Amino acid sequence: MSTKDELLKYLKESDGVWASGESLAAALMISRSAVWKHIKALQEEGYGIESSSKRGYALRNLPDRLLPAEIREGLETVCFGREKIEYYAETDSTNLRARALAHEGAPEGTIVVAETQTQGRGRRGRTWFSPPGCGIYVSVILRPRVQPHEAPQLTLLTAVAMAETLLERADLPFAIKWPNDILVGGKKISGILTEMALEMDRVDYVVVGLGLNVNTPAEAMAEEIREIATSLRMLTGKIFSRVEILRAFLAKLEHYYALFQDRQFERIRNRWKELSGIIGKQVKIEGLDRAYEGEVVDLDRDGFLILRTSDGAFERIVAGDVLYR
Repeated sequence: MSTKDELLKYLKESDGVWASGESLAAALMISRSAVWKHIKALQEEGYGIESSSKRGYALRNLPDRLLPAEIREGLETVCFGREKIEYYAETDSTNLRARALAHEGAPEGTIVVAETQTQGRGRRGRTWFSPPGCGIYVSVILRPRVQPHEAPQLTLLTAVAMAETLLERADLPFAIKWPNDILVGGKKISGILTEMALEMDRVDYVVVGLGLNVNTPAEAMAEEIREIATSLRMLTGKIFSRVEILRAFLAKLEHYYALFQDRQFERIRNRWKELSGIIGKQVKIEGLDRAYEGEVVDLDRDGFLILRTSDGAFERIVAGDVLYR
């Protein structure tokens, strides 16, 4: 824990009671000048710290930001977010930043989180709307011990982790849309972008990126997506703690990732099918080079859809956009 984080912890434990600069300096074994510098840094991050030349410092309120110290406090993980959390008030894309860190050797469980993205990305070159302070935009670096053909399964386990996180917070019909979206009432609330790097015939790293619309009001939605996107706030009329949701998601993600590493993808696959509701549905799938229509009969062991067309043939769908009929 850094000295700044230790100072913040001390102020939180003081529960609003004034703490003198002298007592803080003695507790942290630093100078009073260093205490002041850390206090200024915390204030710039949004912490409501009141200062008085006679009484010292008191923490009055916490910022509504996805700051590393707030994420770690109460985080129930063993690896994810424990060693490194890279925070940006604004960045181009958390996936781009995470890929750069992974290329430099960042360890598994490293997290990149941002308050807003200027180039948030989805599948097939699409953009992800990322208004400041409203959503969760996070990427996690993984270094799985798997073959390249198994990596797409990570998108499915991430979707399961996100769907379960949402179901614990709102009594709404959240459902997974293959391969990487979470819908409610036919509108998108969350999207997943998984990217990997290979080294010879093995996976070097995988970056799992997620965007979730949490407290986005209807009027803040971009006009072009208002009919197809929603947020927890729009659905419930309530404001949610983004930090609490992110902590819970990371714990769920780590749980299912451990199953995945333990070669128990079948359990994840079965849970995915329960949460998707797509099995037995008539769909149209827009593939890269052609369209398919038929009934979804299964999700195979690699995470691809098995479609039975009207002529009775079976198609294995590796990629595409699903349209429900």
